[in-house]
Amino acid sequence: MSVQDETVDQGPPEARCNDFLLGHDTAEEELQTTFESGRLPHAWLITGPKGIGKANLAYRFSRFVLKQSKQSVESPSPAEDAGLFGDLPTVSTNENHCGGLYVPADDPVFKRIAASGHTDLLGIERAWADDKKKRRKTAIAVDDVRQVNSFLHLTPGEGGWRVVIIDAADEMNASSANALLKVLEEPPARALLLLVSHSPGRLLPTIRSRCRRLSLNPLTNNHVRELLTRFAPSLNGDELETLVGLSDGSIGQALELVEEGGLAAHEELSELLGDLPALNMEKVHKLGDRLARKDAEPAFHATRNLLHRILSQVIRQAATGASGSPNGAIDANSDKINTRLASLAALDQWLEVWEKITRLMERADGANLDRKQVILNVFHILGQAVAR
Repeated sequence: MSVQDETVDQGPPEARCNDFLLGHDTAEEELQTTFESGRLPHAWLITGPKGIGKANLAYRFSRFVLKQSKQSVESPSPAEDAGLFGDLPTVSTNENHCGGLYVPADDPVFKRIAASGHTDLLGIERAWADDKKKRRKTAIAVDDVRQVNSFLHLTPGEGGWRVVIIDAADEMNASSANALLKVLEEPPARALLLLVSHSPGRLLPTIRSRCRRLSLNPLTNNHVRELLTRFAPSLNGDELETLVGLSDGSIGQALELVEEGGLAAHEELSELLGDLPALNMEKVHKLGDRLARKDAEPAFHATRNLLHRILSQVIRQAATGASGSPNGAIDANSDKINTRLASLAALDQWLEVWEKITRLMERADGANLDRKQVILNVFHILGQAVAR
């Protein structure tokens, strides 16, 4: 039984344990072709929106590289000791229907990586901020990145490549980014760094310039629908289609909405926003009371993200006249509401609303503001904007 079959009712497994990837065949082909050419760049910057499978692809490629390394050591060739950009043994294309980089879940390399036990792979991410592993630190610390240099200069345990995955690279602070830059400037032979990035513009230009960029596109609606069916099979048809519309091509975003009660939040927000310019304060207070409960932090998070998304699309429509989201993934009811909202105020007014609500939401996170009061203030801001 594969990993995805065991976890089908519990959402997707972590990237290091996930043997299923959908929608990125072109990127897989580029990685495999470059590896098989014998001239693999030492650093890759894998970019794209959050939640579309970038980390899954990084771990998928690392499994492929380490498996091929092991095979080349067990069956040595004259090119085995080539340098970083020297010729490597040509490997045959994997004809498995899961893609050329696919390594099955029962493979020893897969199992060791899934268990964080492969000596030639180092994964770097934000450390846990508490012992219960419920909250991570705000940034990848410099001490974590300093591990990379010493790790890459060790002799590979299995005689092939040593691989580092940084997820996500744009979560490094200034010190850790500078520490990584030193590694990128003088990489050892057979070192492979895979940098996952949701916002590559936040990285140092010198880091970006030393990496080969691999840009992933948002998933199609059909891909999101298939993944939701696989990882959230309890959804009914209407819920499934609503989430596809809200996903913006990100299965991670869709599943986060499932986990955080985003469907209920979307229904409540749609009802309240659909009433504008009238403001039903009884409904607003009801929403505020629900989100103020001690156990409602995930629901508040979902509501905040949905508001952010709605305002982004309203501003886009007010500026361009184009409805829907950039990748077309939006349900008809949301599109109708957004079109109506865009007509109720001018672009500069919506930009002012965006600034005020964004600042308010940021303060809510940082200063532990009363969540009900935050919701009341949000709708006060909205009401003022559309009443002008």
